[in-house]
Amino acid sequence: MRIALDRHQREELEENCLLIEARHRDKAFSMPAKALLAPDSCLELLDRLGPVLGSSSRHITASLLAKRLAFLTTGSALYAMSAMDRGLDLSVDNVFVEFRHENALWRSRMPLVTTTATCPRDGARQEWRDEVIRNLFANGLAPIINSLNSVARTPVSVLWENVAVRAYSLYEKRLATERHLSHRTQITDDFHYLVNDAPARLFGTRDNPLQRYFLTRQTCCSDSPRIRKTCCYYYRASDPVEFCSTCPLPRAIQSR
Repeated sequence: MRIALDRHQREELEENCLLIEARHRDKAFSMPAKALLAPDSCLELLDRLGPVLGSSSRHITASLLAKRLAFLTTGSALYAMSAMDRGLDLSVDNVFVEFRHENALWRSRMPLVTTTATCPRDGARQEWRDEVIRNLFANGLAPIINSLNSVARTPVSVLWENVAVRAYSLYEKRLATERHLSHRTQITDDFHYLVNDAPARLFGTRDNPLQRYFLTRQTCCSDSPRIRKTCCYYYRASDPVEFCSTCPLPRAIQSR
């Protein structure tokens, strides 16, 4: 059974995750997420975004778009799941993609056709959590990633690591606050499950992509910066050239 979010939940998700109802989307800069599964529509969007992002090729544009989509989708679904015990539907049929980008900044939000949510039954949170994760990844991000890889030839490894680092940041930074103290154990357990035990079928992949990249750090210390395995190409679309804080490229290259 799906229930409506209460006013406080709606406001918190809008403030922290940019979640909105699809009827409030920017109609001039949005499209149904499932349209990205059609090669022609996907290419049309990449070619429209390329000059705006300063990207010189489709595979760079696809990576930058995937980073933004990962931020919006994982932020909404996982935040609601772990901090509120609410299961939002982030499958492609329920999502619109906003893509306004101005003055070197994304202005896009996370429009959903329906913002009603599920909640776990007593003693059945594990099964409920799996369904939330499946809707987000296997039924949402995985088809889009496969389409971007197919039309733009952006490596799947780059696209999935774009997703993974957004999920890590959500749990290690945004949810790691006293504000969510009442859900601290649940948040910790959900994050552990996502990066250690969640089966590949929930992601629509051969293995768990959040687990694959999780241990990539400069040192074994938990407070050290997390360094990516793959480059997201951000530096190739920035002027002047900038590098992500987690960039895997050698410092010698970055200092050129």
